[in-house]
Amino acid sequence: MKTLFIVDHFVPFPQSEYGGVWNVIADDEDECFDVITSEDDSNYFEYYGTLRENISKAYKYTITSEAESGIVTSFLT
Repeated sequence: MKTLFIVDHFVPFPQSEYGGVWNVIADDEDECFDVITSEDDSNYFEYYGTLRENISKAYKYTITSEAESGIVTSFLT
């Protein structure tokens, strides 16, 4: 069964102002992390230090229909 993760991920100033919200369909938290890092082309990989923690704190909703893993939408700065 798939889960919709709504992941808040901001890196605070002064280190960065990079961040946003990822809406991801995945099987579990590990796959959610893999989907975000594999599909993000922003080159901000050094700011993923708290991403796993933010995924574990994310709002999670069970998907009852058939859905493929992937990013549904994202808003990034």
